[in-house]
Amino acid sequence: MARVKRPPPVATMDPWQVVRRPHVSEKSHDGVQHRNVYTLEVDPRATKTDIREAVSRIWGVQVLGVRTISVLGKAKRMGRKAGRAQDWKKAMVHIAEGQGIEAMR
Repeated sequence: MARVKRPPPVATMDPWQVVRRPHVSEKSHDGVQHRNVYTLEVDPRATKTDIREAVSRIWGVQVLGVRTISVLGKAKRMGRKAGRAQDWKKAMVHIAEGQGIEAMR
């Protein structure tokens, strides 16, 4: 029987592999403006500690807290064929007052 090749554990992943992209919406923009909370799409295997370390190393900011949620993919249709969008993980990262991520402001 062939061995199944598994993805590497998150501890050996590059910080840019943990943080995939910013999640931009009206609600996430409001979080940046009023509460200094940034919303990111992250690797589904990442833990809160992994996300905290990755954000600190990439942007050089002090992270006060991380909240995560696993978002289920929506049901999609293409004509008669039904499918699903991929599941993903969202992280809301609270940054210390006076600091920020300029690329996402």
